[in-house]
Amino acid sequence: MINPRLQGKFVPALHYSTRMALFLVLVVPSAFSQQQKSPSVPESAPKPMNVVASETNDRIAQLALASDVKQGDYVIGSGDLLGIEVFDVPELSRDVRVNETGYISLPLMPSKVHAGGLTPFQLQDKLAELLQTNGLVSTPQVTVSMKEQHSEPITVTGSVRTPMVIQAVRQTTLLQVLSQAGGISESAGTSVIVTRPAPKGSELADAGDIAAPSASQTFTISLSDILESGDSRFNIPLIGGDVVSVPRAGIIYVVGAVSRPGGFLLQNDLDHMTMLKMLSLAGGTTSTAKMKNAVILRKNPDTGKRDQLPVDLRKVMHLKTEDVQLQSNDILFVPDSNGLKALHRAGDIAVSLTTGVGLVAVGRI
Repeated sequence: MINPRLQGKFVPALHYSTRMALFLVLVVPSAFSQQQKSPSVPESAPKPMNVVASETNDRIAQLALASDVKQGDYVIGSGDLLGIEVFDVPELSRDVRVNETGYISLPLMPSKVHAGGLTPFQLQDKLAELLQTNGLVSTPQVTVSMKEQHSEPITVTGSVRTPMVIQAVRQTTLLQVLSQAGGISESAGTSVIVTRPAPKGSELADAGDIAAPSASQTFTISLSDILESGDSRFNIPLIGGDVVSVPRAGIIYVVGAVSRPGGFLLQNDLDHMTMLKMLSLAGGTTSTAKMKNAVILRKNPDTGKRDQLPVDLRKVMHLKTEDVQLQSNDILFVPDSNGLKALHRAGDIAVSLTTGVGLVAVGRI
């Protein structure tokens, strides 16, 4: 039994002990739980490239069917055979072939007519206007039909499933061409480049204008714009001679003493991919990692060999030095306690470690 004279002195102590017990029960487990989650590892691992490419290709095929172009929107090209009918004027009705400069010749017409780049409906209106302007037919009714379509082929190359040459027998779009090629491959980046050759001839060039445009055109289109925006401006119509190329995505390798070594395909975040971000994607370092001895292996464009750029990951992670921005094809090598001597030949070791490593998509649309 507690002495009544001392009882008042023990009560605060008991209250303090009770408060400490409650603190340990309620607060410490929460703090410990938070401490366990402190490494900046993604909540879910990035999708494998085969899964990402398959999802993207399903979307390409779906939109390609929805963007089917009507036959009347076909763009006339060189080599096409056109059937031209002028109602009640058999002398002007005939089949004509478009020459290599895009022109056709009709009897009684004072000059050749430029048909290349027009749809059959547009050529009908143009011929009707010319016949009336030249006083050949007062109220002409012209019909233009496609007899043969021999425009130049469309080439699909780069990171697609099946690179091919497509003989387009009618007007086709970028999505339709990508779909015909089987969609993108697992190593594809986020853009599509369409290169259009210089026109072989134009009205200005035939008129002797030396300033007529002659350079080829290049269109760079983001896959996300085509697949997600729903804007038909990005799903451009293609013409004969176009070359569609899907560039390969940039790759950064993280190897050595990390949880998930591998190659990471970079789509959207290539310009801002730093060393800490790559470590996070690789699951962080292992317990045996020698972070102060890490190196970045970067190919020297002049020598063709890889330069070794030493980095102290400990200082970077403690914000004592600036994070390093990585470039496409960089190799981040984190040695472990048993591999410090390997730094003298880190280039060979890191490259060999990447052999057979599965690629993972980062930032895919």
